[in-house]
Amino acid sequence: MNTLFFEVASVLGKKIHTTKNYWNYIVTIKHPSVRGLEDEVKRTLQEPTEVRKSREDPNVHLYYRKRMDKFICVVVKHLNNEGYIITTYLTRRMVGETLWKRSL
Repeated sequence: MNTLFFEVASVLGKKIHTTKNYWNYIVTIKHPSVRGLEDEVKRTLQEPTEVRKSREDPNVHLYYRKRMDKFICVVVKHLNNEGYIITTYLTRRMVGETLWKRSL
């Protein structure tokens, strides 16, 4: 059975979730560099630096939060008031159209 790993309310008011099996796939196959960063991924969804919209799919949003010299990027597919994590990774640059930006 594919059990829920976590669910958080994003800064945009969406309930974002991932399952234990899919999270394990992300941290073992796709992006091992985010292993152990679960709490930072949750915080990125709740308190991002910026949220941007994918150029390819308007329902895909990229949540960015500064982490040392990089950003954590959490890529989420939005469906109505919910969403699910597609992937998450560390990057030095943000892409996409800015939808939301933290005010200073």
